[in-house]
Amino acid sequence: MTSPRPVDRDSLDDLERELIGRVRGRVLEIGAGEGENFGAFALDVEWIGLEPDADRRVELATRAREWRHDAEPLDAVAEAIPLPDHSVDAVVGTYVLCSVADQAVALAEVRRVLVPGGRVVFVDHVAAPHGTAKRAIQRLATPISKRWCHGCHWDRETEQALVDAGFVGTDVRRFRARSLPFGPVPILMFEGRAPGE
Repeated sequence: MTSPRPVDRDSLDDLERELIGRVRGRVLEIGAGEGENFGAFALDVEWIGLEPDADRRVELATRAREWRHDAEPLDAVAEAIPLPDHSVDAVVGTYVLCSVADQAVALAEVRRVLVPGGRVVFVDHVAAPHGTAKRAIQRLATPISKRWCHGCHWDRETEQALVDAGFVGTDVRRFRARSLPFGPVPILMFEGRAPGE
C-alpha cells in the first residue's frame, strides 16, 4: 500500500469529477445531497438520486431538473434502496459511506441493485493508519461529528468494508486533503466493480 499523497481541495475536486465522469448507463447516486456532482456526470447517464434529508432533497430535485434529469430523488437511506435487484449499471457516493448507519448493510444493498459486474465510485474521508495521532483524534472526534455533521464517522475503515462486500478495486487512490481544524484528512477514492455472474 502506498503512502497517501497530499492534495489541495481543487485538485481533489478534479480527481473526483474524473472518476464520476467515467460512469455510464443507469446511475444511482446515494446520498446525493443538493446535487453537487451534476456537472461531473456524463450528459447521457440516466441519473437516479437517493437522499434521506428532506431539505437537501428539495434542492436536489430542483437541480436535477436543471440538468434535465426527470426522475424525482428517492426519499430513502442507502441501507434500504427502493429499487429492484440488478437495476442500475453504476452506483456513486461522495462523502456518504462515512455517514450511513451501517456500512455493511448499505454496501450489500448497493451490490443488490447493481447489475453483475456493475461499477462503483466512492470518495470518502477514512480512518488514518492505526497507531497514529491522527487516528486517535478521529476516534475522539467521531462522537461529535456523528451528532453535528449529518452522522459522519471520521474513523471508518471504508476500503476494507468495500472489499468485504465483494467489490474489486480497479482504480484505488489514497490522499491527504488539507482540512481545518485538525490538519490533513485521509481520503479514499475507490473505483471498482461488483462481482460478475
